[in-house]
Amino acid sequence: MRHEKAAQVLDLARRLASSAEGMTLDEMARELGVGRRTAERLRDAVGALFPTLEAVEEPPYRRFRISGGLDGLYQAPTSEELSALRRAAEASGSPASAAALRSLERKVLAATRAGTRRRLAPDLEALVQAEAISVHAGPRPQEDQRSLTAIREALLGFRALRFRYDGGSRPGTVREVTPYGLLFGRANYLVGADAGTDTPKSWRLDLVREPEAQARHAPPPEDFSLQAYADQSFGVYHDAVEDVVLRFSADAAPGALRWRFHSTQVVKTLKDGSVEVRFRASGMRELAWHLFTWGDAVQIVAPDRLRTLLVRELEAALTTHRR
Repeated sequence: MRHEKAAQVLDLARRLASSAEGMTLDEMARELGVGRRTAERLRDAVGALFPTLEAVEEPPYRRFRISGGLDGLYQAPTSEELSALRRAAEASGSPASAAALRSLERKVLAATRAGTRRRLAPDLEALVQAEAISVHAGPRPQEDQRSLTAIREALLGFRALRFRYDGGSRPGTVREVTPYGLLFGRANYLVGADAGTDTPKSWRLDLVREPEAQARHAPPPEDFSLQAYADQSFGVYHDAVEDVVLRFSADAAPGALRWRFHSTQVVKTLKDGSVEVRFRASGMRELAWHLFTWGDAVQIVAPDRLRTLLVRELEAALTTHRR
């Protein structure tokens, strides 16, 4: 068996062993980036090497999985994987997530054979010394592990959540919401709807006090997507969704082409070498703040509200600093 094929077979075996519900042939082909016939041959090779491969009938589909997992011989991590895990912990803006990633690293090493650990140690140490995280200025997310536990209890049990919120126009107000999910990023947020409504709102986790899951059954709407909600906004603030059109000069085009402004963006290079970026989003104030960093390299084609907002922010800054 050629090295490339052996690697594909082992990769597929790991995917089948890590999936509780199993994978269809089409899913195997899509995840491995191969055709269906190749996926069939790889599945057969996995079955020859791992007798615990089983087929699960879920009409109209047939799924395959490896029950019982794989032997540790096939699961040894690489120094690159362990280094990436450690970098992810260091770069995480969430203390709880960082602690969970470090715990995962310890578990992976504890489950690794002693000889493999000794072999990996020098390379891992060398990579850790040679790679570092660049820290960027910005808000430092804060969260309380006990609060997260209570929120997750409500989310997993589809129960209402009651808490005191120290932000907004009425700090200290006790709220009861239907929790929809958690958003982690430059700042961390609870997403949910006030009791009696289904309109999602965002609450900063560091301002959520004494959260407690309630007995009331409160599932999110079936058609709600947390990712789609996050994608609506340029940042974290949600208001009216608008069509945004930005035009970057030819000199700034290389940078604009490498930049991801929004998940829905459509980028087009114009005849004069400039670049036009279109997307739909809310959060015009955060977008205005970002566009300031592009200086005179960007022109706001639409919407007018974004242009007016940026001019207003610039004038306020000029007034303050010229003083």
